[in-house]
Amino acid sequence: MPTFTALTTLKARENAEALGLALEEIEPEATGVGVFEMEDGSGLWEVGAYFTEAPDDVALALLAAAHDAKPFVVSELPETDWVAHVKRELHPVEAGRFFVYGSHDADKVPGDRIPLLIEAAMAFGTGHHGTTKGCLEALERLIKAGEVKTNTVDIGCGTAVLALAAAKVWPDPVLASDIDEVAVDVALANVAANGEAGRVRCIEAAGFEHAELNAAAPYDLIFANILKGPLVELAPDVAAHCAEGGHVILSGLLNEQGDEVVAAYEAQGMTLEHRAELGEWTTLTLRR
Repeated sequence: MPTFTALTTLKARENAEALGLALEEIEPEATGVGVFEMEDGSGLWEVGAYFTEAPDDVALALLAAAHDAKPFVVSELPETDWVAHVKRELHPVEAGRFFVYGSHDADKVPGDRIPLLIEAAMAFGTGHHGTTKGCLEALERLIKAGEVKTNTVDIGCGTAVLALAAAKVWPDPVLASDIDEVAVDVALANVAANGEAGRVRCIEAAGFEHAELNAAAPYDLIFANILKGPLVELAPDVAAHCAEGGHVILSGLLNEQGDEVVAAYEAQGMTLEHRAELGEWTTLTLRR
């Protein structure tokens, strides 16, 4: 079955979100629609849709004009078994004591590492991206410094790899949340696959907008591996939900975006303890 993509960019978040909603009503029907802030520091938003038949060029042109977006670029994708392709391309990743792998590499798990089984799926955070690996390395630094966290939350958890890592090293239960329903389902599957069902609880929520997340605060460790814009917006909430003396590990940032995020959290009374760059990505460890 052929797959077509239609992609465009625009400046305003509100317009991007409105265009995303409009694409869900288009005929022929889109099988998926995404709205993302671009990670290149441009401030632009990308809106894309997938189709199983060629989309209506006129309808796309009208939507682009109505929402002040660039003309859509439509492409037909080759038929590819993407899961098999990703499995071939993804190799195990070591980050401190953690060994992140897929089931196809189960025979490669070393005996002196903590294994984290994360399958390639429709959620962020396989461990291969510089942001996820950076967060695992930041966690490793806290462990080596003698930190023992009793109340951890992973905001925007994706595959829940960070929540699982915390659950593997400390005995207390961990909360994980994501705004995306698919990500929560993937996280739950990974929690079960790693034998942590009952110890890592996964919740669908935006930021801290959930009664259970608020009831469990304050946290002595907060992970947030998302994007610069949401991280800046979340700064007051993260500070409010972080225990005195607690740590926050942030990523999803291009190196040039780090200063703005640090400033947002320092304005909330937090102190930068460590900053690491892995390729083009930055990971921040702050303390309240």
